[in-house]
Amino acid sequence: MDQDLKDSIMGALELVVDPELGIDIVNLGLVYDVKMEEEGKAVVDMTLTSMGCPLAGTIVEQVKSALADIPEVKDTEVNIVWNPPWSKDRMSRYAKIALGVQ
Repeated sequence: MDQDLKDSIMGALELVVDPELGIDIVNLGLVYDVKMEEEGKAVVDMTLTSMGCPLAGTIVEQVKSALADIPEVKDTEVNIVWNPPWSKDRMSRYAKIALGVQ
């Protein structure tokens, strides 16, 4: 996948906001990896802030919807992974400031 496409995908994922925290999933550090398969299938490896997140299904659907607007993406697969575990250290400086985390 070229850098322009990866930038487009990450930009689209920045539109997906965690409903509980009000910050997008990229700045929260929830997106671990994005790959593009030959058939135009985007594969997103991501985590959630907690295992029992009641909004997991909503977030997955929002990821699929956000990537549907990118012409190269024909389908999206979202893999929720728990390793490595998410921590506030994965958050961007912007997210830490917005949430008052040090």
